[in-house]
Amino acid sequence: MSVLFRLRRCYSSATFILSPNSSSPLTSKQKSRTALRLLKSETNPERILDICRAASLCPDFHLDRRAFFLAVSKLSAAHHFAGIRLFLDDLKSRPYLRHNERFLSHAIVLYGQANMLDDAIRTFTDDLPPPLSVKALNSLLFAAILAKNYKEVSRIYLQFPKAYSIQPNVDTYNTVIRAFAASGSSDSVYSVFAEMDRNSVRPNVTTLNNAIFGFYREEKFEDVGKVMKLMEDKYRVLPALSTYNVRIMSLCRLKRSSEAKALMEGMIDSGRKPDSVTYTSLIHGFSKEGHLDEAKRLFRDMKRRGFLPEGECYFTLVHFLCQGGEFESALEVAKECMEKSWYPNFTTMKSLVNGLAGLSKVDVAKELIKQIKEKFPENGEKWDQIEAGLSQ
Repeated sequence: MSVLFRLRRCYSSATFILSPNSSSPLTSKQKSRTALRLLKSETNPERILDICRAASLCPDFHLDRRAFFLAVSKLSAAHHFAGIRLFLDDLKSRPYLRHNERFLSHAIVLYGQANMLDDAIRTFTDDLPPPLSVKALNSLLFAAILAKNYKEVSRIYLQFPKAYSIQPNVDTYNTVIRAFAASGSSDSVYSVFAEMDRNSVRPNVTTLNNAIFGFYREEKFEDVGKVMKLMEDKYRVLPALSTYNVRIMSLCRLKRSSEAKALMEGMIDSGRKPDSVTYTSLIHGFSKEGHLDEAKRLFRDMKRRGFLPEGECYFTLVHFLCQGGEFESALEVAKECMEKSWYPNFTTMKSLVNGLAGLSKVDVAKELIKQIKEKFPENGEKWDQIEAGLSQ
């Protein structure tokens, strides 16, 4: 079989899988975009693998990395771990990727995402070319966090730098502090600070944010103040907007939204500006605590100050307004986000439709259903059944 014939057959196969109605070969970018679109709705594991192979995904491109992440997420959810291993091992065997540290580090993270930490460690120890870099070490630590294996995070942190002659950097320590924060072991961050001092590695804002997140999570408020003072006095690391956002989000999660709001007001009084993340955390916090009037006021203030709400902010507010029986207010917010082509999930919209019908606004509810069906025709049958129930 000639090389030209094999290439033509390869192009034909890829084109058929990614774009069955097209006879001309797709460009690399077209393949990536098409693969990402197909993967979003595909659930069959073998079909997912076929799409990835047909697209010839490459870790050097942002779209392809997104496609890798999505494919591994879906294969993991389907418990198709053998397929993940086969796919990534096949990529690792390709000459142009065999010793590509960037790809191998990405593969390590993908294994962690799939909770296949043994494969991540195998990739680190067996596939990466020496000398092993701190970037690869940080990828392995992050993979262990994704796998929620905090015991392995600690083991890798304590053993691998010495075993492989790797000097940890600030990202290494920040990742370890993040793991301690997530695992309820925030007191251990003080030993990490000491290790950073011994290795002359200066903390940064991320170090501060990760540490205070953990202490808030464990409701150790004195340690929050202690770490902030330590950072400012010893390391000259001052709180950034991201630090305020971590504190505000943490307080809201602890149902202390009034304290979080006071923190934002103090921040504004001192000349610092909040952002959409600040407001979204507060809106979620007050909504969850049932203070819907305050949540709505913050939403209006957010827009008045010129901060554009993200989809998640809209969805949160619609959900809790429906939960609180404020269906007319929920409709206003839902219409606003739908104009941006952002639609709350099926359960929230069903609650809104039924709530409007309960207020004798059946025509409004049906018009809403019509819009949703146009956007998501695949759910048309479900909405037909709901609409039929409204007419009874």
